Amino acid sequence: MENANFYIFTGGPGSGKSTVLDLLGNMGYRIVREVARDIIRNQVKTRGDALPWDNTVRYARLMLLRSVVDFEEMAHVPTPCFFDRGIIDTLGYARLIDIPVTTCMEEAARAYRYNRTVFLFPFWEEIYTRDAERKQEVEEARRTFIALKKEYEHFGYQTIEVPLLSPSERAEWILGQISIR
Repeated sequence: MENANFYIFTGGPGSGKSTVLDLLGNMGYRIVREVARDIIRNQVKTRGDALPWDNTVRYARLMLLRSVVDFEEMAHVPTPCFFDRGIIDTLGYARLIDIPVTTCMEEAARAYRYNRTVFLFPFWEEIYTRDAERKQEVEEARRTFIALKKEYEHFGYQTIEVPLLSPSERAEWILGQISIR
């Protein structure tokens, strides 16, 4: 299943993806928020262990399942839709923290295809902050950017690094890259 109207925002944590996604949503574009934060909130609320600091294998499995559901739920959308992370982010995460990349992960990455252009948000130390759900140290955030770039390119995507601009300038830059204003 492929949808050329689906654009991925990926990169390390705290690099401004969600802020730009929100701006695009406010401009009227369809957006799909990152699944990781919802999983973390739900697991904390229900005292579950599928957390990046506890049961990482289960956490990755939930990220994959939720990402596939997000893709399937939006499959009918004929206009640009921006995703804060995609299915391949789960594989990048698994490789980063050295947990098994399952056959199911590989199959999902091949079966569910987004637009070939992936917007890669570089690590930006000046805006990086930690919070209750984002606990990565600066160095892990940097490594995440590299791991995700490598993973998307491995699956045949073209990563384009989003310049370090204000959020509104980043949103306009992205729209210019896909010829939408």
